[in-house]
Amino acid sequence: MVPWAPLGGGVLTGKYTTADLATPGSDAPAGTRRDHAKANGTLTTRGLAIADAVFGVARQLGATPAQVALAWTLRHPSVVSSLIGARTPEQLQQNTSALDITFDESHLDTLHTASDIDLGFPHEFLKQPMVRRVTTGHTTVRPRALRTR
Repeated sequence: MVPWAPLGGGVLTGKYTTADLATPGSDAPAGTRRDHAKANGTLTTRGLAIADAVFGVARQLGATPAQVALAWTLRHPSVVSSLIGARTPEQLQQNTSALDITFDESHLDTLHTASDIDLGFPHEFLKQPMVRRVTTGHTTVRPRALRTR
């Protein structure tokens, strides 16, 4: 897999704040980068909360948020490469330095907790013990790990 926009249209780099959520956006092709981030759903309250977790891990590692976001993306076993949108040689150097980032368990827990997706119904319903017993005839199945590390 090759992820598109691993920096969330700039959201995971610190380019935007909650003040950007209050300004009207546009989904017109001629709009600003902020407009595009709002239109494609990366500039949201949830996106900024994930960015806060990325910033915290970046501070702990002495890295940039972009490096942490790219390194986190590249840790997924199905990712073979990542598309980056560096506009300057400095951004290209910074982005490639993500290959040198090493996370510990606390960093990964922080990032995974911030980005967990609420699956909602029917997933949450089907995880309930009574529902599992009724639907499986009291058999047990070893669940697969949801996270990759």
